Amino acid sequence: MDQSIDKVVRIGGGSAFFIDSAMAVPQLLATNVDYIMFDYLAEGAMGLFGRMRQEDAKSGYPSDFMDVHVGPFLQQIAEKSVRIIANAGAVNPAGLASDVRSKIDELGLKLKVACISGDDLMDRAADLAGTPDMFTGALLPSSGYTSINAYLGAMPIAAALADGADIVITGRTVDSALTLGPLIHEFGWAVDDWDRLAAGTVAGHLIECSGQVTGGTFTDWRDVEGWENIGSPIAECRADGSCIITKPENSGGLVSVGTVAEQLLYEVGDPQTYFVPDVVCDFTQVTLEQVGDDRVRVTGAKGYSATDSLKACATWDDGWRGIAYQPIIGPDARAKAKKQAAAMFARGSMMLRGRGMADWLRTEAVMIGGNEEILLKLIVEHDDMLPCQMFAREQFSSISAMSPGTSVSFGIQIQPVMHLGSFLVPKTGVIAQINGENFLENVQSGFAPAMIERPPVPKLDTETLETVPLEKLAFARSGEKGEMINIAIIARKPENLASLRSSLTEASLTDWFTDLGRFTVTTYDVPGIDAFNITLDGALPGGINQSQRLDPAAKSIAQRLMNFPVSVPPRIRRV
Repeated sequence: MDQSIDKVVRIGGGSAFFIDSAMAVPQLLATNVDYIMFDYLAEGAMGLFGRMRQEDAKSGYPSDFMDVHVGPFLQQIAEKSVRIIANAGAVNPAGLASDVRSKIDELGLKLKVACISGDDLMDRAADLAGTPDMFTGALLPSSGYTSINAYLGAMPIAAALADGADIVITGRTVDSALTLGPLIHEFGWAVDDWDRLAAGTVAGHLIECSGQVTGGTFTDWRDVEGWENIGSPIAECRADGSCIITKPENSGGLVSVGTVAEQLLYEVGDPQTYFVPDVVCDFTQVTLEQVGDDRVRVTGAKGYSATDSLKACATWDDGWRGIAYQPIIGPDARAKAKKQAAAMFARGSMMLRGRGMADWLRTEAVMIGGNEEILLKLIVEHDDMLPCQMFAREQFSSISAMSPGTSVSFGIQIQPVMHLGSFLVPKTGVIAQINGENFLENVQSGFAPAMIERPPVPKLDTETLETVPLEKLAFARSGEKGEMINIAIIARKPENLASLRSSLTEASLTDWFTDLGRFTVTTYDVPGIDAFNITLDGALPGGINQSQRLDPAAKSIAQRLMNFPVSVPPRIRRV
């Protein structure tokens, strides 16, 4: 392998859920990237694909890989020698790989497809009963699973590329490994080259969510032009682990220190122990430098030896949920909506009793809007589908029987309630396969928490203070992992950091987010980018799949901090 520092490997792509084939894939093909990676799999998505497989054994993967993202461009992919890495195989990677090979043969192309599997643990379902969830402690059920998958790493991808694969289809592979795998292959990084493996993971983490690093969801959204043609991210990577994050020329969006910093801490818990199968990453000394228009250089990732286990996730359906949205318009709309929601849930309970059925498992009313215009989101959950269907019909009665100003309801949904459990499995018990053949990794492990040395906490050394809204002092982005919400706070200027850190305490956050219920606050300092990461453990009961809130993805939490009053010295107020 070429170890030259001058060699640059260009990887473009991101989350396929946000890629528009009419723009993003042609964008990347036109930039002469070496690889395009596609991340298709959120944790909840595995349950959806598992349900698909139960209905049709030949299914279990997203059809848009062939219909939208890759299939229509196979000719150009072959002509430009761009290699594709995607975890689009979901719970049936062999099925998708077979479809891709058939299309390649139909087009008369010379492209080699590799299928990576071995992550599926459904045959171990009986052994999981009573396993505690690694985050909540809740016990996994004995049956009824829709999916059970371990998270594979980057080494099988690198091996498939070394064997000449042009397209690599995987099942549940870690998002960032879709970028790390090509870098291991191109630069020959060793299994214990921890700092470089961590650097490659950082590059993958930065581009895995597509437009989020190129200006999407950015705090300073007014500065971002061209949302309609936002550029897909490109990581220009070197053998020393450094990379430059950029985007295609003439595309919309923005790549700045701020956009990259926000994405660096997105959906991260402890930034000093970011666990992936190949390495434990420390993000706290990562530095960002604007080196040109829409070009940010990323350096400083540190790695520790990997752990001896893999994260695994199981999904199962447990009951049903009915949802309806009711517009309520006029004076005191919020009070009307509150009364109407209580009446509708009580009416539903009366209806169930009349039929000898059990009452609701859970109900929730979410009010969206101001005092004279409310969109009332009604949610009911039950063990059976029929009660939810009955409620969906019955709630229409409110338009003539309840609050004045109630209009026609919409957005009626009846859907299974998906549960998600996370746990650890020994690496030695999970063997990746490449095209059906076992791939035996040279497992290197040995991580211990004692390896971590925490950075100092910034201190505010003054007694004379006044307040400034957080948005003027910091960038911020929030996300979720299980029942935890994380909020990344990045100081716009280093001199703002101590003020931000001193103001955002557990007490002040608890007072600010009273609607989130009880949660535990932990703060992690990230001095390399003048930032800190806040986790609110327990602030999202049920996680993204079970939460009945308006924002189960916790995207809005950072935005709700924009007007938070930060106590600053008067000299900073004048900056």
